[in-house]
Amino acid sequence: MPSPTIPRRRPTVPVTAALTAVVSAALLGAADWPAAPAENGARAENGAPAENGAERARRLFLDHGPKAAVMTAAHRGQWRKAPENSVAALRAAFADGAEIVEADVRMTKDHVPVLMHDATVDRTTNGKGRVSDLTLAQLRGLRLRAGLGGRQAPLTGERVPTVADALKAARTLGLVNLDQAWEDREAVWRVMEETGTVRNGLFKSRAPVPEVKAFLGRHKDALYMHVVEDANAASVGEFGKDRPPAFEVVFDDVRDRVAAPAFARGLRSTGRVWFNTMRDGFAARFTDEASLIDPARGWGRLIAAHGATVLQTDNVRALRSYLTTGAADRVPPGAVRVQAEGYAPGGEGKAYHDTDAGNRGDGPGRPGEGVDVCDHDGAVVICWMRGSEWLTYAVDVPKTGPYTLKVRASSPYEPAGTYRIAFDGGRPGRAVRVAGTTAHHAFFLQDSHDPRQLTRGRHTVRLSLDEGAFQNWNLDYLQLEPGGNSRRAPFVPGGRKFYVQLK
Repeated sequence: MPSPTIPRRRPTVPVTAALTAVVSAALLGAADWPAAPAENGARAENGAPAENGAERARRLFLDHGPKAAVMTAAHRGQWRKAPENSVAALRAAFADGAEIVEADVRMTKDHVPVLMHDATVDRTTNGKGRVSDLTLAQLRGLRLRAGLGGRQAPLTGERVPTVADALKAARTLGLVNLDQAWEDREAVWRVMEETGTVRNGLFKSRAPVPEVKAFLGRHKDALYMHVVEDANAASVGEFGKDRPPAFEVVFDDVRDRVAAPAFARGLRSTGRVWFNTMRDGFAARFTDEASLIDPARGWGRLIAAHGATVLQTDNVRALRSYLTTGAADRVPPGAVRVQAEGYAPGGEGKAYHDTDAGNRGDGPGRPGEGVDVCDHDGAVVICWMRGSEWLTYAVDVPKTGPYTLKVRASSPYEPAGTYRIAFDGGRPGRAVRVAGTTAHHAFFLQDSHDPRQLTRGRHTVRLSLDEGAFQNWNLDYLQLEPGGNSRRAPFVPGGRKFYVQLK
């Protein structure tokens, strides 16, 4: 029999046939989108200039009709391929299909708006200090760290961009959601005018409605989205007939007022409805990770029951895949995937070894067993991994041939640890390095580069952690893929081309 699995935690809203029908309709709408924007100078079939990505994104954003397709917004850009809030991450997000990139705005000491999420540069660069205490010249001297940053994230060749840099890069590519820019909106607006990117920027806030109306009255071409949650739900009515073209809805419980389907339908009738799915609490537990397990637990539910027409994500390519094909994290042809918590039965010493008693995690571990299981925003993972521990899995190989094991792992540490693989009771292979991914919630699939010849049928796999080596990483799943070519460069979050050697 296959390895037993623990039911993966899901939102407390049932998936229904009606949900499936609504989502199917949304995906059909996505199939009717125009083709990708043509290169500069290209023309449409009727001889008119071809629509570029930014023009298409703005047109889509202003379309709130019943057949409006769901749009993708990339949280801090495509940080899986470049540092968050970098020009490279912005470009990578658009290249992967996002129509909107979310970027965070801060003001320098000399009053230049730049991209930076935190009030300080400590997490994402090799510098220290508050953005507001540093000049643009000082910021330009810093290097951005990979991915989501952190003390052990490698440095890259990317620099802190100004808002002008970002908007100029996005000019023909898409929209930029300027988060945290409201306080400095007039300064940011001047940058948009100076760079000719007024049609690219998207402001957002929870500001009092009269303040919003005054700004929009001064700047007729400004795109604006209002953030609503239970505390300010009444602000929707205060706009009267002059509603903004979109509302960002935030709720941490499906019983919240703004989570009610009737509330969503009211917003959807006049504009786009935006939800954030990166972490728990932005849209209850309807998260990216829950969606990767089953889209009906996240993205699909928000589309069907809550009227979502924009989803902000940390998993751009998976969301685009879902919106265009109906599948998110598809298992490759011929591969076998085993969820980490689906280890073999038998208990301590037979199926696994754990160095401490009980489940130290917050996830749904097996009663009476000591394997640590955590829930990271919908990803049910093996956590608190330490040296000398091991886990055994049963896998059914579909065809005789060479196979390579990959693991979907996360860790803010570098290196995060090492493991060894043993098949069918044999000797463990060489040590496989687990690379840091810059955050506990930033999962990447990493190749072991340790191919094995396997026959068709049932096999056991033991994954053991080296004793004495540093170990602090999370394991989401194991994936056995056909093929034995392991001559690839070691895994680096975001790829190697952006990275430089630490000195």
